[in-house]
Order: sequence, then structure tokens, then C-alpha cells
Amino acid sequence: MKLYSYFRSSAAFRVRIALGLKGLPFDYAAVHLAHGEQLRPDYRSTHADGLVPVLDDGGELLTQSLAIMEYLDETHPAPALLPASPLAKAKVRALALAIACEIHPLNNLRVLKFLKDGMGLADPAKDQWYHHWTRQGLDSFEEQLLRLDTWQREQGRPAPATFCFGDSPTLADCCLIPLIFNARRFAVSLDGLPRTMAAFDACMALPAFQAARPEACPDAPQ
Repeated sequence: MKLYSYFRSSAAFRVRIALGLKGLPFDYAAVHLAHGEQLRPDYRSTHADGLVPVLDDGGELLTQSLAIMEYLDETHPAPALLPASPLAKAKVRALALAIACEIHPLNNLRVLKFLKDGMGLADPAKDQWYHHWTRQGLDSFEEQLLRLDTWQREQGRPAPATFCFGDSPTLADCCLIPLIFNARRFAVSLDGLPRTMAAFDACMALPAFQAARPEACPDAPQ
């Protein structure tokens, strides 16, 4: 497998975590988004949108981080990134999508670049945008985790305040950790999010999450 990635890409970070949790080796192909390498014709032939990640699995090119992670979960089932029951699976998917569809699209690199270069926002205004949408999304995510804990208890299941769901990482954790890394980089307050940060700490105690960190990537500045 080959993963086209950028060390600061949240979406690529998710897939690096999933590959690590599955114990799947991969070649790392760096695509420097800040230098515009994703816009080159040779790269656009792998991804029409000019984004990362792209997973090349034996010549099959897969895009969109959640689609890639679910593909990995179906082709390499253990350890599972989604619960077995359809209802629990839907609830974990909802957590992952809350980050991938509601928070991240407002705060990714191309949006921030357009706010600054396309609309003329100064850095303080751009950062205010980032802080507002990230913190609003995290407050909602915290509430979703607490409600899911209550639901698990009502179902007679243990609901430990560790991972987002159950006693092992899921698709939701793969999405949460990159969001927290970026929130810290932009100095977003993470106070008042005990359930969310408990999941973060539980994940970061695992080697797969440590190995996927931006600073551990080959293209990270040394």
C-alpha cells in the first residue's frame, strides 16, 4: 500500500491512525499542500479534487478518509473500527461524521487560505473564525459523547470514560485525535471537555496513535 499524505493534513492523519491500528505497513508519499504540490497535473491524476489522502492499494486509488478507513475495516476486520450491531455502528459513524463533515470542512487549509488571501482577512480574524467553529463543534461533540455513554448504560453495556465508544478505538477516535492536534496548534481552548479529552488521552497512550502524529511523519520539518 502507498499513502499520499501531508504531515499536517487531518484527513491523512486519520488514515495513518487506522493503518497503524490495523498493523498495515505502507509507503509514505508526501504531498506538500502548503507548496501547492496537490495541484500538479501528475497528482491530480490520482485525486480529481487535488486533496489528500489517497490510498493506493495494488493500483486501486481510494480517496476520502472515511471511505478509506471503512474499506480497511472491511478488508482487514481485526481490530474492528466499527461496532458489530447496526445501531451502535450508526452512532459511531455519526460521531466521526460530526467531525469530518461539520467541523473540519470549515477549518481546513484551503478554507483558511481563502479567508486570508481571497477575502483579505487578517490573521486575528482568520484565527477567530477557526476558534469559533472548532470550539462550537467540540462542545457539541462532548455532548454527543455524554449522551452516547447514557445510551450504552441504558443498553446494559459498560460506558467507560476512555475511548469515544466502548473499550477500543473506533472510527470516531481516528477522527477526534487530528482535530485535537490542530485545535492545540491554533491555541483553541480545550477546557470544559472532560469526556472528549479522556478519549484523547486514552488514544494517545497507544503506539498506533503516537506513530501517526504529524511530527513523526517523514515530511515533517526536522
